[in-house]
Amino acid sequence: MPNAVVAISDPSWENHRALFETAGFPVQNYRYYDAATHDVNRAGMLEDLQNLPNNSIVVLHACCHNPTGVDLSLDDWKKVLEVVKAKGHVPFLDMAYQGFGQGIQEDALAVRLFAESGLTFFASSSFSKSLSLYGERVGALSIITESKEETARVLSQVKRVIRTNYSNPPTHGAIISAAVLNDPALRALWEAELGEMRVRIQGMRKAMVERLADNPAGQDFSFVGRQCGMFSYSGLTAAQAQRLRSEFGIYALDTGRICVAALNQKNIDAVCDAIKKVL
Repeated sequence: MPNAVVAISDPSWENHRALFETAGFPVQNYRYYDAATHDVNRAGMLEDLQNLPNNSIVVLHACCHNPTGVDLSLDDWKKVLEVVKAKGHVPFLDMAYQGFGQGIQEDALAVRLFAESGLTFFASSSFSKSLSLYGERVGALSIITESKEETARVLSQVKRVIRTNYSNPPTHGAIISAAVLNDPALRALWEAELGEMRVRIQGMRKAMVERLADNPAGQDFSFVGRQCGMFSYSGLTAAQAQRLRSEFGIYALDTGRICVAALNQKNIDAVCDAIKKVL
């Protein structure tokens, strides 16, 4: 689909737009986050997907939406799937944080739903965070097709792209990943440690909500506890984020995005106290 429009969420991981535009695709946004409710703009999202040109490529965050931390429910996913099928769109599910949301199996809900639908779709997965192999760039592109014949055609084209791009990927990170995933004892240990990290991050969200409950502006931060993954759209303005950086050395982005995974028992009080002072 050389002339297909690529649609990404508003907001999205900033590199999504750059990647597809560099590859020559026109990129549009579909509504996703409602800043007023700190939740998914469900009606706006479905309307925008419906209004895209037929056969568009729709990039969807399979879990732990980056940067908002706000995910779709199963019912939401079913409605998105209905629109995608009706419009002939090609879904591209990006899953960079599997295991950091609700669990390894739970976070794959959307991928399984689309696989059962019979649609052709793309799914990209990353082990950079879940296996702590950030510098190794370990991931995979899975392409689910409707038939063996289509699989053969797609594979031949993918091989051509790979050959003229990087030819052979580095194997160090892939070998580490394979060793962990294929050894029952190592895999069990990894799943347990990933679960501990997920619970720790959830605990930091809860601690943040509790510490900000008495903020002088009377602002409700309970939504932070409902988000999932490593990041949170905190509701802070650009001016407030700039004050956090310049006055307190706390580095939130101008969008208000903060890395919850960077919080711990030693810094949570200082971070929350600083947030109260800039509200």
